[in-house]
Amino acid sequence: MTSAAPRPETEPVCEAEPVCEAEPVCEAEPGTAAAPRLAWLDALRGYAAVVVALFHASPFLIGTERHLAIYRHFDAGKYAVLLFFLVSGYVIPMSLERHGDLRRFWTGRIFRIYPAYLTTVVVALSVSLTVFGRTPDLSGTGALAHLTMLHEFLGERGLVRPFWTLSFEMVFYLIVAGLFAWHRHRDSAWWAAGLTLIALLAGPALPNGWCGADLRVVAVLLTVLLGAALVAYAKGWHRPAGALGVVMVLLPLVAGHASGRVVSASSAQATQLLAVMFAGTVVHRLQHGRIRREAAVVVLGLVFTGVSLQDWVRGGSQLDLMRWTAVSVAVATTFAAANALRRHAVPRVLTWLGEVSYPLYLLHVVVLGLAARFLDGPLAVGLGFTAGSLTCAWVVHRWVELPGRALGRRLSVGKSTTEGAAPRTRSVGKQRESV
Repeated sequence: MTSAAPRPETEPVCEAEPVCEAEPVCEAEPGTAAAPRLAWLDALRGYAAVVVALFHASPFLIGTERHLAIYRHFDAGKYAVLLFFLVSGYVIPMSLERHGDLRRFWTGRIFRIYPAYLTTVVVALSVSLTVFGRTPDLSGTGALAHLTMLHEFLGERGLVRPFWTLSFEMVFYLIVAGLFAWHRHRDSAWWAAGLTLIALLAGPALPNGWCGADLRVVAVLLTVLLGAALVAYAKGWHRPAGALGVVMVLLPLVAGHASGRVVSASSAQATQLLAVMFAGTVVHRLQHGRIRREAAVVVLGLVFTGVSLQDWVRGGSQLDLMRWTAVSVAVATTFAAANALRRHAVPRVLTWLGEVSYPLYLLHVVVLGLAARFLDGPLAVGLGFTAGSLTCAWVVHRWVELPGRALGRRLSVGKSTTEGAAPRTRSVGKQRESV
């Protein structure tokens, strides 16, 4: 696909490239020390957050023409997004397998992602109404899309445009938890390779929407299925819940481009993005000796080749091929370099940026819209955007995100104490085998 570069807009809901939900990989359990060996992932996420923020601000700082001239050869937004997806693929299975308890995993997930997310929804609505005098076009389908975070597969634009990556995060959680429930969590290499081959070989034949189905009905159905899966996990019915989760792989396969309001250009591209997340799990398994190096190299090479070719095989231009190849090589090189330095000390500023990267991702576009509205000149906009984004990110992290995590921990520990912990998956035990 040829991604359109974002226009300099002043509204808080202006189009933006995504960043993905941040897993605090250095967070320690209560009473334990943080794991410094994982600080490199926080640093990588902090770096990616800065890249995506600068990508969005660049039309205001260097001008639209220069921004587009760079974009034609290198899409810094997609570069940052793919880094985030690799990190998610690496750490989410670790979070799941920390206790081998699917109910605890989902309690943690909900209380990690929804508090800051719902705060951003309220802020975006308030700013849109009071500052810009706009009433967001939020239909019943849109409301359910925001409730489930499945915007991208319901053809809905998020109140804040970067919400679209949360659709991929949610689908990835559902699939990974489902594989864990069915004891198929060792199959990540097959998933990464299989999704890539489907995107490359069958991509043009994949449907890009719901084939004329009423999206209101689809939205209700997906909401019911997602709710049923979560209730089943809470009740300890892991296999039925897992089956519902794994079936969600159909969303990028058949509805990757459900309307012109979404970011993915096709179901093939959506499928390839999901493959990148599974590539992160392959890296983790390789590091822990649970997959042969030769097999991992082949799979990772295939996935990154798929990233390079996914637009070109569907009729993209030579320039598209060169841009996506540059992005693919840069992502692989950056992740490999960070991984190689993982035993070295990491600057605190990078790990701090990683800690606040989720609210930074959610809110920076809103702040950019306000800075462009009330400030004049590149320097003033840049300083206001930087100070405002970092301040808002810290405030939401400190007063919304951290209390939400703490509440999730208390609820999950309380349930395990009063009802008994859910059975561990027998193939994991005390090990941290990545999906």
